[in-house]
Amino acid sequence: MKIQEAQQQVDEWIKTTGVRYFNELTNTAILMEEVGELARIMARKYGEQSFKESDKNYQLEDEMADVLWVLICLANQTGVNLTEALKNNIEKKTNRDSKRHKENNKLV
Repeated sequence: MKIQEAQQQVDEWIKTTGVRYFNELTNTAILMEEVGELARIMARKYGEQSFKESDKNYQLEDEMADVLWVLICLANQTGVNLTEALKNNIEKKTNRDSKRHKENNKLV
């Protein structure tokens, strides 16, 4: 699935099943909540924290998809084409960091 297709599918789901988008501020708060849930799983799976009983049913891929879902909602609401935004962001990083990481002794 391409990013634009994902944006269209989420928009269609919101309009048919979800009734309407939550407002942008609500979706921003939901995004923060979802990122927090992803961070909790990452800290337990790859970090030094141990799983609590309530964390054991979470799946990493589902938490990532939740973050992506809300981000797509926000993009749709604010008129952001994520395909173009990502393409422009990659170009910005490439121009800005073309030598930076290669010359970083911490990464060698």
